[in-house]
Amino acid sequence: MVRVGIVGTSWWSDAMYLPALAAHPLAEVVSVAGRNVERAHKFAERWHIPHVYTDWRELIAAGGIDCLIVASSNDTHYPITMAALDAGLHVLCEKPLALTGPEARAMANKAREVGVKTMTPFTYRYMPTTRYVKQLIDDGYIGRPYHLNMRYYTGYGRDTDYMWRFDSEVAGAGVIGDLGSHWLYLARWFFGEITGVTCYSDALIKRDARPDGSDYTQTEDTAVMTVKFENGAYGVLQVTTLAWEGTSFGQTHHQEFHGSEGTLYSFIDWNHTQEVRGLQAGQEGGARILAVPDEIWGNVRRESVHDTYRDIFRNEDNMTREFITAIAEDKPVEGPTFEDGARIQELIDAALKSAANNNCFVET
Repeated sequence: MVRVGIVGTSWWSDAMYLPALAAHPLAEVVSVAGRNVERAHKFAERWHIPHVYTDWRELIAAGGIDCLIVASSNDTHYPITMAALDAGLHVLCEKPLALTGPEARAMANKAREVGVKTMTPFTYRYMPTTRYVKQLIDDGYIGRPYHLNMRYYTGYGRDTDYMWRFDSEVAGAGVIGDLGSHWLYLARWFFGEITGVTCYSDALIKRDARPDGSDYTQTEDTAVMTVKFENGAYGVLQVTTLAWEGTSFGQTHHQEFHGSEGTLYSFIDWNHTQEVRGLQAGQEGGARILAVPDEIWGNVRRESVHDTYRDIFRNEDNMTREFITAIAEDKPVEGPTFEDGARIQELIDAALKSAANNNCFVET
């Protein structure tokens, strides 16, 4: 049995991590830490967690766990993870991995030195359409990659309310770190290493002060990045928190891939549509639906995108469940590790540097 501790009692822990852990036959959540004592105890009661802390240091010092899930704000990722690694724990830490590239690289190096298993959870890698696109590209459907265009539209930043994700001291980066990290990870997964970045970003919404009334430096709420790949291809990645999409999940994903032998399109509306279309060079009549194979779908529901998303992480051996299985069976983690998370953080740093310097090209 893998004994698990978790830091963070937000809705994300409730929706993503605890259902997956509760459904895993080899996982036992034994401790939780949250800053709000009442919320932490309610969280523990809801998930039958025996030990509750308001200080993550006490949770780690108490021992009795094999791994730690770090699902707290970005500014806490580095200190919590480094302390967990010092204690010899396996660690799953939320993305973005740290506030800066050097911090993230130190985390990856430390984990490698200690010899533990790690994961940085880039969730969209596991969507059936994403995995099918990856398979098609690897199998040569588009031939030599020329360019990709990926757009992530969501609207959670349209209000003026204070959100820590737009507070530079807490989040490090805004939409580039929150949503852009997903797209940078996938772009690199699809087409290979990224060697340079340019970026335009802005904070278009003036946001309220912190709850205590203090002011802060706002992070970006919308951004467009251009990336150059080692293989000569390039890509355009647009991420925004200001788009009204009107879907039940409040977002849409659009991906386009072109190469010497063909074209692929992937679209998820986060209601009922999740599809891949393709057209190979010489074909006429426009792109046609390419059915995602049953072996990629697995046993997840297909009618609702949100149900697919739930089932992938709660019922299939993906991400959190994959991490637990890797620990229990002492096998490599197949999904994104701290090495991936550190590289993406370095690309985030490059994008921020470009945006701060008149959209200059930054080699990575």
